[in-house]
Amino acid sequence: MPRVTALSIYIPKEKAKRRPIERLGKLAAKKDRSVNYLIVEAILQYLDRMERKKG
Repeated sequence: MPRVTALSIYIPKEKAKRRPIERLGKLAAKKDRSVNYLIVEAILQYLDRMERKKG
């Protein structure tokens, strides 16, 4: 059975004003993807960029 890893995030008030959850939902629907898919892709892209900068 595959292992599933979960991650919860807290969105600070100053960032919540930018409506990230609502925007993710709209983009997910537009792209016919899940919110989870978009978040995982964003995290992986960020990590790739940051790791390249360090190297």
